[in-house]
Amino acid sequence: MSESFQFQLKKTDGGARLGEVSMPRGAIRTPAFMPVGTVGTVKAMYLDQVRETGADIILGNTYHLMLRPTAERVARLGGLHELIRWQHPILTDSGGFQVMSLSGLRKLDEKGVTFKSHVDGSTHHMSPERSIEIQGLLGSDIQMQLDECVALPATPKEIERAMEMSLRWAERCKVAFGNQPGKAMFGIVQGGDVPELRVRSAQALSGMDLKGYAVGGLAVGEPQEVMLRMLEITLPELPKEKPRYLMGVGTPDDILKSVARGIDMFDCVMPTRSGRHGLAFTRRGKVNIRNARHAEDMRPLDDQSNCPASRDYSRAYLHHLVRANEALGGMLLSWHNLSYYQELMQGIRQAIAEGRFADFMAETQENWARGDLEPV
Repeated sequence: MSESFQFQLKKTDGGARLGEVSMPRGAIRTPAFMPVGTVGTVKAMYLDQVRETGADIILGNTYHLMLRPTAERVARLGGLHELIRWQHPILTDSGGFQVMSLSGLRKLDEKGVTFKSHVDGSTHHMSPERSIEIQGLLGSDIQMQLDECVALPATPKEIERAMEMSLRWAERCKVAFGNQPGKAMFGIVQGGDVPELRVRSAQALSGMDLKGYAVGGLAVGEPQEVMLRMLEITLPELPKEKPRYLMGVGTPDDILKSVARGIDMFDCVMPTRSGRHGLAFTRRGKVNIRNARHAEDMRPLDDQSNCPASRDYSRAYLHHLVRANEALGGMLLSWHNLSYYQELMQGIRQAIAEGRFADFMAETQENWARGDLEPV
């Protein structure tokens, strides 16, 4: 543990980076995947289980937590770490993405965003300063600037307006955050799918000398090749000695290709959301456990995994649970998926350390392509 927030870049292999974030609540091995704990829970999981999968850090959602149980209540109860029994790093997003997605329920101007709660219709105002205040009340270790995330496709003019607004908000968030020993505030690069706007945003944020940088506004409906192209344009403009976080991404394939381009941190609801809907990610590609072919298949999802959900339960049982809408089905598949994601990240880190990331990536993709259609 470190009393201050530090990032050490240990090794590079092509564009891939092996590193470690050190802070008072513990170390974050990078490349890292952060399970999403939207309202103080990683859905269908005990946090002890989440830790056992290999997660060093989880994500909490400012928008949802400010509505219930409210940031002020969380602070009175000792902060988010104490409330949810997770004594390791927590990153909170700014709430901007959720607020922007409310469309007709929000009004945006230079001061911030006024919006109506999806819970009870009450009116709230989120300014850059209020976002940082809420994240401080929650007690998170890494806090994100408030930004305006524009859904793609959008006009260059609209993308530029939102990007410039986000830069002004980043400056205000930096002032509001101040100096918090052992904690960090990250800026968020915006610019949609317009290369010159991405470059301008990255350069301006780099000039603010923040402790870390995120790439936002991607994986919002654009093709994967657009996302990857924006990373190739953006990342060279960011400081090499600071961590780089790709927000809301993604599939295992997205993660591999983004690591290859220099991303250090990821978060996504996909492993748990997919698990609750009967979809498993495995070394042999995706498995839809609802399919009839699993009804009498007594093989586990992965007999080589250290995760009990992957190793000890048959596909036939998982198929039955999911088809019967039993909660245990979603719990076991979420556990399996999070374990697979963390095993993938560990494999990535080891491959970079050994200078064989390109081979690891090719082998992993080949196994996915081979598929899971073995005889029962």
